[in-house]
Parts: sequence; C-alpha cells; structure tokens
Amino acid sequence: MAKKIKLKDTYRHRGLRLQLVKELKSKGIEDERILQAFMQVKRHYFLDPAFADWAYKDVAFPIDAGQTISQPYTVALQTDLLEVKKGDIILEVGTGSGFQACILAHMGAKVYTIERQRYLFEQTNNLLKEIGFAHIRTLYGDGYKGASRFAPFDKIIITAGATSIPQALIEQLKPGGIMVIPVGDGDVKSMVRIRKGKDGRLTKETHGYCRFVPLLEGKTGKKPKAVNKYVNLD
Repeated sequence: MAKKIKLKDTYRHRGLRLQLVKELKSKGIEDERILQAFMQVKRHYFLDPAFADWAYKDVAFPIDAGQTISQPYTVALQTDLLEVKKGDIILEVGTGSGFQACILAHMGAKVYTIERQRYLFEQTNNLLKEIGFAHIRTLYGDGYKGASRFAPFDKIIITAGATSIPQALIEQLKPGGIMVIPVGDGDVKSMVRIRKGKDGRLTKETHGYCRFVPLLEGKTGKKPKAVNKYVNLD
C-alpha cells in the first residue's frame, strides 16, 4: 500500500465495483447495506496503484508489513455475521489496510480498530484521514489485550486467525454482544460467531472455513521482511 495515493475513481472502477457486488450477492450476501458499502468504499484506494486491477477481484492480496487485505467475500461475510446496527460500538482487532473498518463505519458503526504493527498503523491511519474516514478511531497496541479503555463493545471482529479466543476480548464484549473470529488449529480456521448472553454465557456457531494471517500477541515497530499471501477458501 502506497504512502500517498492519487484519489481517482473512474467509471471503470465503478463498473468493477458493481461486478464485485453482483458476485457477492451470488455468494449469498443479501444485506443491501453491506452491498452499498462495497459500492461506496473504494477498495482500490487500499492497494498500491500498480495493483489497482486486482482491487475488485474476489481474492485476498498482500499489503505491507507481511499482512493482507482480505478477500472481499470474507469481509462481507464477517460483516454480515456481526449483524451491524447503526450506532454500534465495534472493536476491530487487526486494522491491516483499513478496508474492513471503513465498511463498518460506512454502515453507521462507531469503529475502534487496533493494529500491532507500528509501520502499518501509521500508514493506514494516514490513509483513512486522506479518504474521509478520520472518524475511525485507530489504536496502536496488542490486539490480544483489546482496548479496555473504550470497552465494553457491542461487537468485536477479529481479522486474523487465532488458535484460541483471547479472554480479554470476551470480557470487553457487552452482554448481548457478538464476536466474529477465525479460530482453530492449523492454517485453516473456522469462522466462528460468538453470542454473549445477558447472563454472560457464550454460544458459538461456525460458518465455514478460511485462511488468515496469524493473530499474534504483542506489538512491533519494525516492518517485517516476509510477505505472506493468503486467499480465503469458499
């Protein structure tokens, strides 16, 4: 992802977005608010201009700091599973490119998003301001610990693959809230939706399988050399 981009949105880009929306509908995404968000949030702004032709393909794509911008269908699915309501206070763990946070914000949520990579945090923070999403609250820190200062949250979304569910995130979820997290052993994770009852009890549902970059503890100020490309499974 480039540090500075020319904010151009052409008829071609809009046509490609329309094709992507049609593809998402064919895969079962029916919420018109999500589809409208995909029409309005320009995904090519989140990629280096040299790779703009990839922006509206339904695949994941590498960005900086060894991370990826998730497959559009996966972004739409996680958003759908969150059952977003206007005014929801949502914590996203794993800011990455910022695309998922923008989709949620476009739907009327108040978004807090936390990134462990200092390099990526600064880059994405600048991008969000440039493209009109400065109201998204970006945080630099350890996603495993969540953001207790701003808790509790109506919804929590984790955009990295976990081997277990961090207890701190469960504690920061409101009773009646929803968490969506890819979790499991190995490279392939189950997409899990967790509902927290008014009594604090948890119920879990699985919604298919996926691949993500790993959810790691701690935070780093260095830019990793390795770049991993993960493509989510249908």
